[in-house]
Amino acid sequence: MRRREFIALLGSCVTGWPLAARAQMPVVGLLGPGLQESDAFRITALSQGLKQAGYVEGQTVAIEYRGAEGQFDRFPALVADLVRSQVSVIATGSTPAARAAGAGTTTVPVVFSIASDPVQLGLVASLNRPGGNLTGVTVLGVELGSKRLELLHELVPRATVMALLVNPTNPSLAETTSNDAQAAARILGLQLHVLHASTERDIDAAFATLLQLRAGGLVVSSDTFFTSRLQQLVALTLRHAVPAIFHVRQFAAAGGLMSYAASFAEAWRQVGVYCSRILKGEKPADLPVVQSTRVQLVVNLKTAKALGLTVPPTLLARADEVIE
Repeated sequence: MRRREFIALLGSCVTGWPLAARAQMPVVGLLGPGLQESDAFRITALSQGLKQAGYVEGQTVAIEYRGAEGQFDRFPALVADLVRSQVSVIATGSTPAARAAGAGTTTVPVVFSIASDPVQLGLVASLNRPGGNLTGVTVLGVELGSKRLELLHELVPRATVMALLVNPTNPSLAETTSNDAQAAARILGLQLHVLHASTERDIDAAFATLLQLRAGGLVVSSDTFFTSRLQQLVALTLRHAVPAIFHVRQFAAAGGLMSYAASFAEAWRQVGVYCSRILKGEKPADLPVVQSTRVQLVVNLKTAKALGLTVPPTLLARADEVIE
């Protein structure tokens, strides 16, 4: 999405609306994890889900956006701000955002989209009967890490050294992802180096290390922080001609080589549907957590050609989307 289009999209959000107009319709608070441009797909899909259930943004419902811009320690304050704004329901993306929303309010309904087990996190009592003011959608995340390495190896079979980028400030996810990827690397006969990054500077440093290691490819792990640094990561892979596979479709759409990920747009449409049902009077406690298992492989053929790579026909045939 181009910047002017994104600004136009945000212009329909309630933040800039007259108070009289806002008072006439319910408001959905959207708590995004990243920079505004990286959260654009959430706004679009949320609006589609609301419309599917009868609420048209700007006519019968408004969306009030708050983004952490990659600084997850801001989530509690952003939740408090949305609660003070008296939104009707809060939609959240990412586990840290969902946790902050759960800790920040017990009265405002919260609908999440996360790639973690909400029962294990203590967000809900059970998947079938959440029991509190939270419910939502779960998608596949850490489970896809080893498959991403396999797909990248299929595209660059001559590369024997690969790198995996993880966020050390999310230790449980980083450890699980690293262990799964190392196990897959051993089976594939690859040497895998695990690189760490939790800040913008760390990402630059990780790429410097990757080049020193002469890694033939990079797997970016499923972490919300990396989603918030979409433009930086794509730019670095292109600048240094590093074949990379990402965890969100938007990376491939922005010029990244490949993505293998859950269908986050589908998940956020469901978030919109659940927000609509709550606006109509249903309670989060009675709405089962939806478990989405759909995954999508996206290949950017234009980027592959720019990197001098020939995408195997078998890989193209399995792709859900090819960007040319």
